[in-house]
Amino acid sequence: MDNTGALFWMGDRLASNCVEISNDPSSLAKPGFWAVVNTFEGKWICARFATVINAPLPAKPWQGITTPWLSSQSKSTYEDNVRLIQEKIADGDIYQVNLCRILSTNCDQSLQGLAVNLQSNNPAPFASYLKLDGIEIASASPELFLEKKGAVIKSTPIKGTAKTDSFGEKDRAENVMIVDLMRNDFGAICEPGSVDVPRLLATQSHPGLYHLVSDVVGKLRKDVNWPDIAKALLPAGSISGAPKSSAIKSIKQIESVERGPYCGVIGWVENDQALLSVGIRIFWSLADGQINFGTGAGITYQSDPTSEWEETALKAARLIAIASGVSV
Repeated sequence: MDNTGALFWMGDRLASNCVEISNDPSSLAKPGFWAVVNTFEGKWICARFATVINAPLPAKPWQGITTPWLSSQSKSTYEDNVRLIQEKIADGDIYQVNLCRILSTNCDQSLQGLAVNLQSNNPAPFASYLKLDGIEIASASPELFLEKKGAVIKSTPIKGTAKTDSFGEKDRAENVMIVDLMRNDFGAICEPGSVDVPRLLATQSHPGLYHLVSDVVGKLRKDVNWPDIAKALLPAGSISGAPKSSAIKSIKQIESVERGPYCGVIGWVENDQALLSVGIRIFWSLADGQINFGTGAGITYQSDPTSEWEETALKAARLIAIASGVSV
């Protein structure tokens, strides 16, 4: 692999001079700064960087995309899949599933310019950029997967998306369901009695929409390592469903393409500290001349198929417009 041009940025941290690539999460126990990607399907990319400074992502030009975006599921197919999931819920197989579709089009540009544009036009708390041999990601993620400060960990799952700060019972029930799932996941790796929910059903404002969020916290047991954390928490409950194992099985059966880094995890690990985002609101390229963007919605028995399709369109509209060079 040629990673001479490798670069990672998140928050105020800019990492360059990649000196090691690993596909094994146990490598994260090594000292140093690691940029981390875990795909929805479970593939790890851990890149150790020797140079880390406090700096913004360097500017690069970005020409708006003019070619049409193609969806992995049409509107009618997506709505049929919503009904299929509801049948599975009625049968007692699952309670909730996050149903996603992938938008793709041609692109021969570096996504670094797009990442800079996203920061200007759609600032996000966990925005990031990664370039390694064979993969490039520009993220405007609003969702915290895991913050680790020593033994203390926190996750902030998002469930509920709306144009205003008014949420219905379906959104609230879905959020509580995922919080319960995350509490259970944390319980597998945290000290007994340490798992708590200090914030439940809070409203969070983002450019063009609102989210319903909650916080789950805990204290890791002393014997827990990164492979243990991965096994207990991945993939994130907010982008899979409940029960998680049944939801993942349904996703594999229903969705027509792999999600890849979308709905995975993107962030950094440095010694006993970590900041990992959920890989939503991301653009990515796999060196195949295409740029991809994923969007999805949480499906419950109460879901309206057309409304769920419209939620996926709402989540995508602003960011696709930015990528296309349209003023927002």
